[in-house]
Amino acid sequence: MAQRTRTEQADRIRHLLETEGDAVHASASGFDTSREAAYDATDDLEVLRTEARSIKEDAIDRLPELIETVREAVEANGGTVYVADDAADANAYVADVVDAQTDANGVTGNGDTPSVVKSKSMTTEEIDLNEGLEAEGIEVTETDLGEWVLQVADDTPSHIVGPAMHLSREEIADLFNDRFDPDEPFETAEELTRFARDHLGEHIREADVGITGANFVVADSGTITLVTNEGNARKCAVTPDTHVAITGVEKLIPTLSDLEPFVDLIAKSATGQPISQYVTMLSPPTDSPTLGFDRPDEPITGDNESAGGMGNPDRDFHLVLLDNGRTEMREDDQLRETLYCIRCGACSNSCANFQSVGGHGFGGETYSGGIATGWEAGVHGQESAAEFNDLCTGCTRCVDACPVKIDIPWINTVVRDRVNRSSDPETYDFLVDGLTPDLEEGGLDPGKRFFGNIGTVAKAASATAPVSNWLADAGPVRAALEHTLGIDRRRDLPAFQRESLVDWFEGRGGFATSKKRVARNDVPRTVERQSRETTAEPRVHRGGMEASSKRVERAASRADDGDDKGEIDREVVLYPDVYTNYVDIDRGKAAVRTLEALGVPVRVPDLPESGRAALSQGMIATADRQASRLYAALAEDLDAGRDVVMIEPSDLAAVHREYERLLPAASVERLRANSYEICEYVYGLLENGADPSALSTGDGAEPVAYHSHCQQRTLDLEAPTVAVLERCGYAPETSSAECCGMAGSFGYKREYYELSMDVGERLATEIEGAETVVASGTSCGDQLETLLEREVPHPVELLAPGGYRT
Repeated sequence: MAQRTRTEQADRIRHLLETEGDAVHASASGFDTSREAAYDATDDLEVLRTEARSIKEDAIDRLPELIETVREAVEANGGTVYVADDAADANAYVADVVDAQTDANGVTGNGDTPSVVKSKSMTTEEIDLNEGLEAEGIEVTETDLGEWVLQVADDTPSHIVGPAMHLSREEIADLFNDRFDPDEPFETAEELTRFARDHLGEHIREADVGITGANFVVADSGTITLVTNEGNARKCAVTPDTHVAITGVEKLIPTLSDLEPFVDLIAKSATGQPISQYVTMLSPPTDSPTLGFDRPDEPITGDNESAGGMGNPDRDFHLVLLDNGRTEMREDDQLRETLYCIRCGACSNSCANFQSVGGHGFGGETYSGGIATGWEAGVHGQESAAEFNDLCTGCTRCVDACPVKIDIPWINTVVRDRVNRSSDPETYDFLVDGLTPDLEEGGLDPGKRFFGNIGTVAKAASATAPVSNWLADAGPVRAALEHTLGIDRRRDLPAFQRESLVDWFEGRGGFATSKKRVARNDVPRTVERQSRETTAEPRVHRGGMEASSKRVERAASRADDGDDKGEIDREVVLYPDVYTNYVDIDRGKAAVRTLEALGVPVRVPDLPESGRAALSQGMIATADRQASRLYAALAEDLDAGRDVVMIEPSDLAAVHREYERLLPAASVERLRANSYEICEYVYGLLENGADPSALSTGDGAEPVAYHSHCQQRTLDLEAPTVAVLERCGYAPETSSAECCGMAGSFGYKREYYELSMDVGERLATEIEGAETVVASGTSCGDQLETLLEREVPHPVELLAPGGYRT
């Protein structure tokens, strides 16, 4: 399957934005808002999420054993288990079951065509079951309302949970009016659902076989669990004489007690409901007989031979467990986590890009949303995943949404890396072989190689500024950049500064001058000394303001006990990220002035890149080397007890999240325990005695619109910035929009420009009335400056002594 060109991808996204974007955004963002509320109302949420993940980890570890356990249980109940190797195997088995049923009992309906009814099942979508059965002359009817709408429209699902969310009520009404020609045209949702219920009910009553999926399968009892909001799955399971449940092998869990956290979580994460309308647990074949709908007045006895009895007590049940690549995924250390997925769609709903284009843009052959990359790569192959993988920007908003704590951004990064390495080398690759500082193989997309090496690009552009800026803005150069690297000519390029932040800092006298400035300020000690025995506890979640304050307190314990209380004993290494060092050095200067005003001398050494840029392009080997180099460069500072402070949230996120995939655990924990986001660090200083009057302060009610970086939110670091602004006399209002849409290099790319702007417009509309707007992220500020047509500084620029840009 050939990948779309940039032009084809841009056209596809533009079409989806125009035709499906509004409907998808309304539903997906609504689900996400409801999920957040449901999560907030669940006191033991993290306990449930941790327990659910632990159960899935154990189940996947024991998968071969659980398959044999469920086989024994189902057979003891009177059913049959079939493990299908792939889609063709599964489809052939189900077709044989239908044939056997109709050969033995005849066709239930009035015609001579065997029929089945299905409940919603992404697994059957994965294997193209409908097409497979129809090819064998079997009529298939979907009974989930959304799936049936798509079947009537000959369309495909755009969401794991809400398959028809890309269609409006008006579009569905037009579809039904055209197809079914009712006496009175359908208009309201009630009219549409009433018609669907009656129409589908007739098909269910006359079906030869009922087919369902299974949200979970309890291995030791053979119990399948169906979680729905319509109840048609239950009807498909118990109305026809034969029930076939088709599900992936990963849906097995060991015992009935293991089911509890999943039932509690799945509705909350999917739609924000406390619990789904229907939670059906069956250990089929069920004891209840099927009904004789043609004799509604006769008693149900379950015994055809007794006088007056009706119904068939001899139920037939088949559990089809699908492999279709899952065994290989289980053996793959990087894709294995995908098998923990419970198909709730929370990752889709929380994703700003998905909210704009839905699963028809952000999805492959079957699956959609963030987790789809893992599923598509595992069951359909990397080419299917490559079609949409770049739509994941690594914002990490899905991390907190996922009920089983899957690191979805990392799965996307891994697949991106594999797609990069599977590409054939271009004819001109030899021209850059050995000339770029990355560790990537030939065949890497030139645009990805460019952005993955942005530190090298920025250093060269800074050294030749302003000439480099003039050249980059020239029409022919912009055309060439768009053609070769895919950089959209409509996007403003950053203006590189001739003097870097590191150069500026050294030019003003370096650390010696910084220390003198602090001494001249005569700032008293800002943190009360703690016992030297105080140790930092390992952190999984940072815990917002309280955790930030405690981390700063613990940092003080590294000082010598014999020092006088008034002596300054804190030092900061300010990390010069690429953007701060070469483009927006003013925010770096503001950070230096702010820390010095609060009594902390600063060092700004020339440090390696964090690896964030390389990771965003799927260049893991390059990022691994950069992470190692940065740790080595900081080792002496860490040994000396210095605090590492970062301005760019994405670099801090790399250190705190992705480095656990790249560095030894001890190194990662050491960096985590001693690295801070700039406003988090300022918050800790203020909480522990620093005087906010040393900073630029407001009047106590000065309004400020504040947009925090996506990864900053995942690290739970929005709250400290808000608190700092409040302490300094401002009245911050935070944005509710998930993302700015820029996402680093994403917004520069030609194929994604319209999508980036669509996402950004939602944020801009929310905050455009504010007189002062600040944003923590580099790309956030750039995007908002473009959309609002005014400057959007970093919060630390607002707080720095003397005010913004002094």
